[in-house]
Amino acid sequence: MWKVYWSKHVDKDLDRLPTFIVHKFRAWVVAVECEGMESVRKLKGFHDEPLRGQRNGQRSVRLNRAYRIIYIEQEEGKIHIAEVIEVNKHEY
Repeated sequence: MWKVYWSKHVDKDLDRLPTFIVHKFRAWVVAVECEGMESVRKLKGFHDEPLRGQRNGQRSVRLNRAYRIIYIEQEEGKIHIAEVIEVNKHEY
């Protein structure tokens, strides 16, 4: 059984986000806790992917084009959400 945890810092992030993003965040949490991480990773809508560089060991889930969940798989069955971030377009 999977369990998703996050800190008060993430709660504050969620308070500032648009409602539809918070709904998608909660949908991802429910999916992970009900279906398991392996099943949710197969869903194309979330684009679950490992991160590299300074974020090596963390993973990212897309809530939409602008928002991401950054999480860490701590031990079997436990997910810790590090933050929910807004991703801006890179300037070229």
